[in-house]
Amino acid sequence: MMFVKEILNPVLNSIEQFADRNAFMIGESYYTYRDFGLCISKVRARIQESDFEGKNVGLMANDDLETYASIFAIWLEGLAYVPIHPSYPLDRGQGIIEEAEIGLFIDSSLDCHYQEVVIIKSKELSDCELNLVPVNTNEDSLAYILFTSGSTGKPKGVPITRANLVAFMSAFWQIGFQVDETDKCLQYFDLSFDISIQSYLVPLQKGACTYTVGHDKIKPTYTVELLEDHELTFGATPPSMIRFLRPYFEEIDLPHLKCNILCAEASALDLIKEWKDCIPNSNIYNLYGPTEATIYCTYSEFYQNKKNKHLNGMLSIGKPLNGVDILVVDEDNKEVLKGEKGELCVSGELVTKGYWKNELKNEEAFFIELYNGKEKRFYKTGDLCFIDSDSDIMLSGRLDYQVKVQGYRIELGEIEHLAREFSQGHNAVAVIFDNRLGHTEIALFIEGKIDVKELANYLKTKLPVYMCPTKLICDIEFPLNINGKVDRPQLRKLV
Repeated sequence: MMFVKEILNPVLNSIEQFADRNAFMIGESYYTYRDFGLCISKVRARIQESDFEGKNVGLMANDDLETYASIFAIWLEGLAYVPIHPSYPLDRGQGIIEEAEIGLFIDSSLDCHYQEVVIIKSKELSDCELNLVPVNTNEDSLAYILFTSGSTGKPKGVPITRANLVAFMSAFWQIGFQVDETDKCLQYFDLSFDISIQSYLVPLQKGACTYTVGHDKIKPTYTVELLEDHELTFGATPPSMIRFLRPYFEEIDLPHLKCNILCAEASALDLIKEWKDCIPNSNIYNLYGPTEATIYCTYSEFYQNKKNKHLNGMLSIGKPLNGVDILVVDEDNKEVLKGEKGELCVSGELVTKGYWKNELKNEEAFFIELYNGKEKRFYKTGDLCFIDSDSDIMLSGRLDYQVKVQGYRIELGEIEHLAREFSQGHNAVAVIFDNRLGHTEIALFIEGKIDVKELANYLKTKLPVYMCPTKLICDIEFPLNINGKVDRPQLRKLV
């Protein structure tokens, strides 16, 4: 029962040991660990009354105590949760419900739009006695399923088992993070995004307080106010949030932040150097990982007074977490030599057993390889990288950002790096598009206001003709998806 021992029991101990301490601050309201335990219990009681015989429970991913409590009520009952973001179109949410075989749906909203399943309205439940004793459940049973965008336009489900989550949390703590009941921890991410799980589990396991960022907030500005006004000490953030705040760095002073995890996208070294002045007492870590590897699978630390490895201005993603094996392979899944670029592949107990009901995708994304004398199953991340002589992993971008133009294979990350260099740090994103003749061209977007003619001339001095963008668009605010990443498909629509 490692899931109970390593995941649930630390949280249950916090509820008992720190009953009067704050567990959450949500929307400017505080909730104690006692409040949290009682809320878990009443949701659990309603699940039990429902006589639900399935395994996957739908969960409207709202930002409130009832939703967080529902996750643990579901886990205590030996079930798995499937979050659906409240902003999803109805058809998309309904498709996930059908695909994940959801028969029970928990929603704290006043009005639930999904009527084809049994609905538990978690805000309307009556209080009951504390009931936090977990049922016995197989470690191979699911903890959650996250649905991510698929290349076919249909979301693909990533099921994560209890054993996967145990392996991840064990590896995460072995990095050396120090958190206790006095800490104040940021929960920036939507519950439909995997990093949210680390963001609420870490504080709850240690009796700390979790400060959430709601859907209705302008996330970067609200987040920095949280960090400042409440003197937060620990948190994971995407670099895009920090980039948004860059014009205001001189006004930001966060001396209480002791640890900042950068995640969800590549981290620009020049941005981190400037951000460090805003968080002078914080250690900065760069953590990388696909949803298929639970949350993170590699890490590196930023050093203020030492050289930091980078490629095209992006910080190295470092070395594998404990229990993770890494391969870099060619198109035939054969390992390449150190220093040679290839696709990053990961193996370990934290890697999913495969996509939900999608054998065709599983055949494409997973393969068996002999590694250190043992057959191991690897997941192909789709990320292009190489391993240097010190065994550090240098991330070069997505394979689908490595494109062919006029028959030449190019990497869009190189163009973006030069544009950031020229514009003194403004964010830059390159995308490909087809012109009216169907030929592939490159468009380059710059978030700041610059002289596009000068940039074009600069790029011509650095790049071969076939790599120079044919369209330069500047002085726009980059669209972000619900996970806080730059929304490249939306940018492509602007070409």
